[in-house]
Amino acid sequence: MKKRYTKEGLEKLKKELSYLEKEKRKEVADKLKYAASFGDLSENSAYDDAKNEQDILETQISKLKAKITEANVVEDKQGRDFVQIGSQLEIEIDGQKKKIEIVDGSDADPIAGKMSCESPMGKTLLGKKRGEVCNMKIPSGEKKIKILNIV
Repeated sequence: MKKRYTKEGLEKLKKELSYLEKEKRKEVADKLKYAASFGDLSENSAYDDAKNEQDILETQISKLKAKITEANVVEDKQGRDFVQIGSQLEIEIDGQKKKIEIVDGSDADPIAGKMSCESPMGKTLLGKKRGEVCNMKIPSGEKKIKILNIV
């Protein structure tokens, strides 16, 4: 299944993959070589640890490659009438106006106003239109969010 990413989100995944393949892989290989120099591998815990780290790294690399292969980049949503990944919004919540952007979960940074499409707020807002008032479910009940503008 194709997963939607912003252009920036896909670039972030590619940079992480490049780091893991070029730098981290070499670092782990050096650890493995050093641990192997201790001798008998059957009772060498440093070697076992390095080998486990290598397995975890290779799994991470495989998962990132799959994400990148399956990525569907969301085009610029400027001027659209409904909320999608990549949409920048002006909303009103609890009487306060806020600017947020709906992003993929890997790009989320709530402090910077980047809300995951998988978060309660993101799920509530996706597909909604300018001017619409939505009810976001929270543990203590609901909060009303008004979409003032989709920028």
